[in-house]
Amino acid sequence: MKTTLSLLFAAALSLSSMPAHAVKWDLSTMSCKQFLESGEDNIQVVLTWMDGWYKGDEDNAIIDTDVFIENAKKFGAYCGKNPTSSIVTAADEVLGK
Repeated sequence: MKTTLSLLFAAALSLSSMPAHAVKWDLSTMSCKQFLESGEDNIQVVLTWMDGWYKGDEDNAIIDTDVFIENAKKFGAYCGKNPTSSIVTAADEVLGK
């Protein structure tokens, strides 16, 4: 659990470039376990996408890194406790959509 939170924290802080190869993910079918095992770059991309998706059109184009990191920690904690849940369910629980 501590490793998972550390990984998510590092992913949230990392500003590394996108992977060089094209990949398509169906986030509606990805489990928390698959998400947590997908690697740091993939975790970073998914967390960033979810952050924007759940903010929607009504929020300003601002990334509050403190809020982002806190949500990443909550997301990791939820997925660590619920590995068979979908990441959409986890996002609904954590980000409240």
